[in-house]
Amino acid sequence: MVGPGPGSGAPLENANPLIYRRSGERPVTAREEDDELPDSIDDREIFDLIRSINDPEHPLTLEELNVVEQVRVKVNDAESTVAVEFTPTIPHCSMATLIGLSIKVKLIRSLPERFKLDVHITPGTHASEHAVNKQLADKERVAAALENSHLLEVVNQCLSARS
Repeated sequence: MVGPGPGSGAPLENANPLIYRRSGERPVTAREEDDELPDSIDDREIFDLIRSINDPEHPLTLEELNVVEQVRVKVNDAESTVAVEFTPTIPHCSMATLIGLSIKVKLIRSLPERFKLDVHITPGTHASEHAVNKQLADKERVAAALENSHLLEVVNQCLSARS
């Protein structure tokens, strides 16, 4: 499920990725601060959850590599659905499954259980998008992957704050 990562001694697949500017922080509104009002989850809130996930190969975030963008996040709070498209930096990226798994785990850990998650590769951007999307959509496969202590450690590194 995972290819070479940092510290493995293997050459980087994309040694010089394009780096994009981070979008600004979202201002918190008075309505969002009011505990008496229901707080719906929107596209930007989901983007804010996943934008700082670390890339498994580079000391950069998924936002800085343009792997995740707010325009590729769709939320329907009323129907409890979240869809995230992500775009690997190269068409043969061996880290695509790990990146998708990291996004999915971040959302599973952050959102109420009522949400149905769909994390998938942006159509036409990866050579194995169908296979990767099938793995990410398979709940049993995701659960089994997270039982692998090495893989879970790598996912947790992607989700940890950079120092």
